[in-house]
Amino acid sequence: MDILRFITAGSVDDGKSTLIGRLLYDSKSILVDQLEALEKQSKNKNADGIDLAILTDGLRAEREQGITIDVAYRYFSTPKRKFIIADAPGHVQYTRNMITGASNSQLIIILVDARNGVIEQTRRHSIIASLLKMKHVVVAVNKMDLADYSEEVFNKIKDDYSKAAATLGLENVNYIPISAFNGDNIVEKSDKMDWYNGPSLLEFLENVEVSEDIDYENPRFQVQFVIRPQTEELHDYRGYAGHVVSGTYKKGDKITILPQNIETIISKVETGGKEVDEVFAHQPAVIHINDDIDISRGDYFVKPDNLPNVENELDAVVCWLDKKELNVGNKYFLQHKSRLVKAVIREIEYRIDVNTLEKTAVTDSVKLNEVVRVRIKTASPIVFDSYDKNIATGTAILVDETGNSTVGAVMIV
Repeated sequence: MDILRFITAGSVDDGKSTLIGRLLYDSKSILVDQLEALEKQSKNKNADGIDLAILTDGLRAEREQGITIDVAYRYFSTPKRKFIIADAPGHVQYTRNMITGASNSQLIIILVDARNGVIEQTRRHSIIASLLKMKHVVVAVNKMDLADYSEEVFNKIKDDYSKAAATLGLENVNYIPISAFNGDNIVEKSDKMDWYNGPSLLEFLENVEVSEDIDYENPRFQVQFVIRPQTEELHDYRGYAGHVVSGTYKKGDKITILPQNIETIISKVETGGKEVDEVFAHQPAVIHINDDIDISRGDYFVKPDNLPNVENELDAVVCWLDKKELNVGNKYFLQHKSRLVKAVIREIEYRIDVNTLEKTAVTDSVKLNEVVRVRIKTASPIVFDSYDKNIATGTAILVDETGNSTVGAVMIV
């Protein structure tokens, strides 16, 4: 059974938490004791006598204010698919949380209040979706019950958003009219909107095709651990365990070890403790090679005819996540998958306005939630692709040297 990771985004009070609560409730993913607690805490009750938003508003401050502050992750499943949901905050000052949640998602649900239509925060979240190259977008027009389930209202929002999506280059945009509070078009199709011919939201999520998003064209395997048991029965065993980031690998493949730039041949591939003919993208694997080469954690196995970049200077778009400001000359650790290297900010090229995508000069420090393009110099070479080509090898994080906190989300360009 495959897994779909998706994020919900929208303005404050658009109903993100209620939507997720409805998905959990209607898919029978709530335990009996949770349901009893939910009924006791509910103030804004629906026809079922409960406030579904409480399911995801986990912090006390969120419950008191009726808002989402942090990214809340929830899990549920149906007979067709498993789901991991990231519920992103709607406030402007939590833009960083939205970017963090979206970076690990395959699909984004952007909620639009049927009464308010496409507003500034809708555009902001759509711009971030565009910046992160989200391949699947669902525009859920919520609170249709408060707009008399009007087809005209829905079509007006659809037209307005379509223009913004075309400008931002968003593709695969789907529109679904819903009422999360009443459960219309969430799990089951609603007879109150018989003018809508598409699937319910859950039906769409169960069937949306994401396997095509897996990159089989650019083989990348990063070593996470060198397995050398040195026991009597496995005296000569030396395998390189890691994650097939993208592409495929099989016995007999000619590969290049980077950053050493040494060629060799795969002698055996294993997964799940068994030798197999081939391993694919997103599988854990152990790869054996013909030659004795000094290979360490963080090194890459790639195909000679499809080489990534190997450099110690890179241009990147960075979303700043720290209250301590970013300045030219600041030193950090760059964590690129399992490789950790020292890095310094050589240049801050420009700031990107997340409301308009306009580029402006940076004359001061970079502050929390701001998005900038920078040039980073690393102490040793990094093996990477551009974010456009391969999201997995085109992303990294900046880590504070003293506190070990994550201070920047990096998209390599």
